[in-house]
Amino acid sequence: MTGVPQPGDVAPDLELVDTHGTPVSLSGLRGTPVVLVFIPFAFSGTCRGELCEIRDNIAAFDGAGVRVLAISCDSTFTLRAWKEQESYGFDLLSDFWPHGEAARAYGVFDEAHGRPLRGSFLVDADGVVRWSVVNPAGQARDLGAYRAAIAALPA
Repeated sequence: MTGVPQPGDVAPDLELVDTHGTPVSLSGLRGTPVVLVFIPFAFSGTCRGELCEIRDNIAAFDGAGVRVLAISCDSTFTLRAWKEQESYGFDLLSDFWPHGEAARAYGVFDEAHGRPLRGSFLVDADGVVRWSVVNPAGQARDLGAYRAAIAALPA
């Protein structure tokens, strides 16, 4: 497993498919700040709570021009059903195959359980990590930490 990128590190590139099978790459989003939100499982309680909190506060991200990408090892079909059920207005990306490759690149793949840990990374418009947090399964991330990290982005 690769180490967790720290603030100041160039973010590892990734290319994953969204809920419609369309490839989305981090390098293709240069010029736009991005927050990567790794989640263990679709439809699980803590993951649902975290993403619903982001959904309900999306103006904090949109207002700063930050694109939200939620990533799990679930299939595109599972993620599409979850996105439709919860009305998520941001992309859910599948790290299904090769299983956990993006999570491994960010040092947040839990080999023992075959899922990502709760890692979040704010990547600036130049592709540099500006903030990160990694929580164990079951421990939700704090929306206030996202807000503070976004507020600290260089203009």
